[in-house]
Amino acid sequence: MHIEPLDRVFFQLGPITIYWYGVIIATGVLLGLWLATRESERLGIRKETFVDLVLIAVPIAILCARAYYVIFQWDYYSKHISEIPQIWHGGLAIHGGLIGAIVTGVIFAKKRKLSFWKLADIAAPSIILGQAIGRWGNFMNQEAHGGPVSRAFLESLHLPDWIINQMYIQGQYYHPTFLYESLWNMLGFLLLLALRRRNLRRGELFFTYIIWYSIGRFFIEGLRTDSLMLTETIRMAQFISLLLIAFAVGMIVLRRMRGLANERYND
Repeated sequence: MHIEPLDRVFFQLGPITIYWYGVIIATGVLLGLWLATRESERLGIRKETFVDLVLIAVPIAILCARAYYVIFQWDYYSKHISEIPQIWHGGLAIHGGLIGAIVTGVIFAKKRKLSFWKLADIAAPSIILGQAIGRWGNFMNQEAHGGPVSRAFLESLHLPDWIINQMYIQGQYYHPTFLYESLWNMLGFLLLLALRRRNLRRGELFFTYIIWYSIGRFFIEGLRTDSLMLTETIRMAQFISLLLIAFAVGMIVLRRMRGLANERYND
């Protein structure tokens, strides 16, 4: 049985090749930016602020995401140095990107004399929306999938044939874990939009994003076959997810106890 995978190339003109992976990630970034600029204007922050932040944070996040991935796959990349810059083949670790984006956001907010927590709350729905969209780049690359399953199992999920066929990789069907995480993130996006109307304490919308995303990532990561490993038995993403959940919950409690979260989202 032979099923032709979807073409990974979006556009090609001579030596110029644009891959679906990059187009999908860029789409997520642009939609997230549009959403954040609309909300920032409503809260009295110039929309140019988020444009400036994205222009700085996105390249740094991509570099950090790639560096994180390469570090934990160094046995391979130490022998294939030329492949390190080839991000169009995949290999961007979201946790690495988040670290880069958060550090950039803290420095940016300090220099602009803005509240980091206010910027983070505004950005939270945009980040998780971008992640939901970006997972489809993994789909086009036939990566970030789970373990083997039957076609009957995939059909029982009522998936269209074009998704089922793309999950047929080297003679075997696999769990579409990219889809599970994309749907989880879309639910998280809707949750954050709803909570935004509840006028939470400043910073807590961002912490809710961290908790929601980390819970989903912990369970979905357990299905994947390409996990970065901390040890022979501990998956790095699951370990980081547990740390992030504990950190977010602890920060909510600590900031409330110390009176550091008295301002509200709409203030």
